[in-house]
Amino acid sequence: MLRKYSFIIILGVIVFLHSCQSSTETDPVSIGFSQCINQDIWRLSMNHEMTVEASLHPGVDLTIYNANRKVKKQIQDIERMIQEKRDIIIVSPFESDSVVPVIEKAVLKGIPVIIVDRKVNTSNYTAYIGADNVEVGRIAAKHIVSLSKGNANVVEIKGSSSTSPGFERNLGFRQLLDKYPGIKVVTMEARKDELALEDFLKILNRFPDIDYIFAYNDVIAYQTWMVLKKRGLEKKIKIIGVDGLNVPSGGLQLVKEGILNSTVLYPTGGSEAVKLALKLINKEVVPKNNKLNTILIDSLNADIMSNQFDKITIQQSDIEQQQIRIENQEKEYSTQNNLLKVLISLLIIVLSLAIYSVYSRIMISRKKQELEETNKKIKHQRNEIKKFSNELKQSNEARLNFFTGLSHEFKTPLTLILSSVESLESEFKNKGIAINKEINLMYNNSRRLLRLINQLLDYRKMEGEKFTLRASQTNLLDFSKSIVCDFDREAKKKNIDFSLTTNNENLEVYIDRNLMDKVYFNLLSNAFKFTPENGKIAISIKEDKTNNTVHIHFKDSGIGIPEKEIKEVFNAFYQGSNNYRNSSGIGLHLSKSFIDLHKGTIDVVSKNGAEFIITLPLGKDHLDEKSIVKEAVLDYVHQSDYLDAEVIQKQEPQHHEDRYSILYIEDNNDLLDFVSNKFSNEYTFYTSDGTNAVEYALELIPDIIICDLNLPELNGFQISEKLKKDLRTSHIPIIILTSSDDQDSYLKALDSGADVFLTKPFNLKVLAQSIKALLFNREKLRYYYTNNIINIEEGTFGITEQDFLKKLNEIVEKNLDNSAYTVEDLAKSLAISRVQLYRKVKAILGISISDHINNIRLEKSKELLKKSDMTISEIAYAVGFSTPNYFSTLFKNKFGISPKEYKLK
Repeated sequence: MLRKYSFIIILGVIVFLHSCQSSTETDPVSIGFSQCINQDIWRLSMNHEMTVEASLHPGVDLTIYNANRKVKKQIQDIERMIQEKRDIIIVSPFESDSVVPVIEKAVLKGIPVIIVDRKVNTSNYTAYIGADNVEVGRIAAKHIVSLSKGNANVVEIKGSSSTSPGFERNLGFRQLLDKYPGIKVVTMEARKDELALEDFLKILNRFPDIDYIFAYNDVIAYQTWMVLKKRGLEKKIKIIGVDGLNVPSGGLQLVKEGILNSTVLYPTGGSEAVKLALKLINKEVVPKNNKLNTILIDSLNADIMSNQFDKITIQQSDIEQQQIRIENQEKEYSTQNNLLKVLISLLIIVLSLAIYSVYSRIMISRKKQELEETNKKIKHQRNEIKKFSNELKQSNEARLNFFTGLSHEFKTPLTLILSSVESLESEFKNKGIAINKEINLMYNNSRRLLRLINQLLDYRKMEGEKFTLRASQTNLLDFSKSIVCDFDREAKKKNIDFSLTTNNENLEVYIDRNLMDKVYFNLLSNAFKFTPENGKIAISIKEDKTNNTVHIHFKDSGIGIPEKEIKEVFNAFYQGSNNYRNSSGIGLHLSKSFIDLHKGTIDVVSKNGAEFIITLPLGKDHLDEKSIVKEAVLDYVHQSDYLDAEVIQKQEPQHHEDRYSILYIEDNNDLLDFVSNKFSNEYTFYTSDGTNAVEYALELIPDIIICDLNLPELNGFQISEKLKKDLRTSHIPIIILTSSDDQDSYLKALDSGADVFLTKPFNLKVLAQSIKALLFNREKLRYYYTNNIINIEEGTFGITEQDFLKKLNEIVEKNLDNSAYTVEDLAKSLAISRVQLYRKVKAILGISISDHINNIRLEKSKELLKKSDMTISEIAYAVGFSTPNYFSTLFKNKFGISPKEYKLK
């Protein structure tokens, strides 16, 4: 009987162990990796990342084959992996062509192939993963352009052209630098990813004025620095590398030590390659091309990047330690399992040993589960770190955009303040009066700056959660009136229907008057900013007795908010896609934060304008007792940012035939009015707020156009480009004024055809001198053309004006003998109006179109008088004059001699 029960127990234990074993086993995954180079820090980092990632996935068998720069060895390794029937093959090719046949052979046999880092000259593979080497070259080139301002001598040490990184990095680097004629580039090639010392020394001897060196990788960059150090040039020449590894003597460490100026991060993609392989094994759909992100590392972000990489390294180290523990436990489990098998055979004799075996098996299983849970926690922590890193990056970008927008807002008021101060100095010296308006400008724009700074401080304070609510009982209608009255002047100025209504004049609410004042001001400022003239703005206060709340509606008939952006309107740094005005982007965000402090809500709808709805609870039960005060402590001053009503009204420009005309395009009314007043005494001055600016310029054909960059419809670059391409306005010099003083904006201005590029705050004297210089150049152009009426040479002054005058002269000469051919006929032939033709010719030549036609006829008559046997009357009719007497009179007036005397001379 005992033997029977022992047999049953042993059989049950065997069945139990077999079921546990089968349930925990998973199908193994065999991955083969062909590495092209063995002795390389970057490649060793790739191998390490692959090994760590593979260890995180039980059942993954990763085998790394090193070709050590030998193409034949790499082909043999891939052939071997095909014969071993690996589940997936990962290849980092040494050359782009040689491994193509064996890769296509693997794909043909149904084995997925992933190409890593370097590319191959075939599309017959499963997936590619790696960084964009063309972008790596462009990033390095952009950095050199930024540092050198477009003027530098550069040495490029490129990799072998037979490899895709060597070819593509050189391609991206040269594509960008070829656009900058001021940057001279000398290129040499590395040998086996090392510095060709003799070639480099020859370049140093031939070109002593080298400013920058761009090396194919950080190893070559460091070798270059060693050579420069021996010659004492290491501080003179800036070196830029590629890779940015966070290892001893890696690119990141070299940047921190000041050896390299910068390096371009070139991720290995080892971990991502293993992840991609597992997705393919699991039959997931993956893209064919998988791009790894890269970034420039310099002294500004080297410490941040190093800290992030150190954290990841620590996490990887912890994971590796946990994997070692798991492996040890698995070894222990294997040993125990073997022991268990021995004990099972002994259980036939000793049942107690069988019971002990079962107990040991259960304990080991629990231990393994605990380790797996720990492993999951580590993975979760790692994912959290990646998520935090991405959020930090997005936050930093948003903050940079915020400060950029805020600095742009500062510049227009600063322009007015500085220009007014400069003007006041002249006024005091010469007149001693007439400064009231400019003092108003200074005062009002100073208040604007103060409000912007206060918004910035409020934002920082709100971020730190340091605001304390100080609510007091307030009559909502009286409070609203005290703020609304400050906007009455702007409403009258723009003829806006501005109203305030309520259904309960005695309604009392508990609010912090200082914070609510800022909310009102932000909402009303936005309403007036985006509501056109003759529009409507309404504030309505509605008590909701059913819900014991009050609703405050701010409704305008402005441009509204795009429907898809409604949810983003209260986010910090938000700026609508239909808003072309610079703004800080925190006003509505702060308003919502202040309403939240009151336990209220703020919503927005956009239909025929925008409507903001504030909902506040009535009574004080919803507020903390500490936040309620009996007497309000007021530290706000709700003053408008607009000029007084008594400002001087804009006058229509006074037309003088002997004056030059200027068209000034600017959407800031203060700046428009200020500059207009300063130049109206000297020029016929026209103004535009940016709407229909191109059409207005075509109508006026002014002598000079001054244009702001940020405008409601087209920006300054677009306006300049359109006018320069139009035959009617191509001759007009254009000055662009902008708050953007970066190199890209300057280049865009030149590309658009602008003649002068001035940044705000600009100096009035500089602007005046720029106008005079451009007008002087136009006079030089006129002198040239009037003295070369028929023969216009190539390469002189404006190409567009050359083409225009050539075409005009050809048409006139074609109809030279037709005295009935009129200016209207000529305008039709040129496809422009008679007025525009007159203004165009007047601007280029300084004479009327009729005088120009007569000059052509007279010049032609001189040739005929000297070279032909025709009579004077015949010549007069041949060149288009209606009578010989009229011809003779004009000829003598122009040349001081009669046609007859000229022919006999």
